[in-house]
Amino acid sequence: MHFSIITPTRNRRQYLPEAIESVRATVSAPIDFSYEHLINELASDDDTASYLEELAAQDGPPLRYWKQPEKMLPGPARNQIIREAQPGGWLVPLDDDDVMLQRNLYHYADLIQQNPDRPWLVADFLRMDEERRYMLREDYYAWKFDTPTDMLRAIFRAENFIQGNVCYSHELFDRVGGYSEDIEMAEDLELYVRFLLAGHLPLLSPHISHLHRFHTNNISIGVDAEKHGNDLRVIYDLHAQELGKLGIERP
Repeated sequence: MHFSIITPTRNRRQYLPEAIESVRATVSAPIDFSYEHLINELASDDDTASYLEELAAQDGPPLRYWKQPEKMLPGPARNQIIREAQPGGWLVPLDDDDVMLQRNLYHYADLIQQNPDRPWLVADFLRMDEERRYMLREDYYAWKFDTPTDMLRAIFRAENFIQGNVCYSHELFDRVGGYSEDIEMAEDLELYVRFLLAGHLPLLSPHISHLHRFHTNNISIGVDAEKHGNDLRVIYDLHAQELGKLGIERP
């Protein structure tokens, strides 16, 4: 079993080292699996590129990175990394300012072994501020649904969402066509909508996957209910025919 941790990054020199070290702290025993961290550096203005060059030359768990001459949207940036990932493995997104827990991959691996027919999993996560202080009453707990349609209905009612608290097979990712390369926000949620439209309900993993950092430069800063509603309408319109057949209304 092999995991590829997927991280696009731009101007995150302040936080990226903690994200990388959190991956390197992974504890796999007693399950035998391999992993590597794949990073796409998107024309940073700070010294992120030089930091990655220095780090990749050091001994440690596998880390590969690519330097882009221009900024990219999150979707194509992720797709570009995943094309370099090991075929037949498992993909785990990690934002460049978040911290992955050291047993995250272990818990995913354990459930994958027990459920080889389930191509994606969803876990819980916690929120922290920019100083890594736990944010009380801001935990995210994944919901359990009976069918993919039930989960889609909750998503488009703005009752449920998913971020980077997932693990999915490379095969499923390829089958649905990867991340959208056109939408500016919520490209991850749009991908998960396609997983559900393909008939795959995520397997619920009752563990904490990562710590999601809130700070003044979050990409999602300013995403309120109105902005989230707009993102949902963009996603809905991409799949309106299929969603309409399932009786799911446009938000």
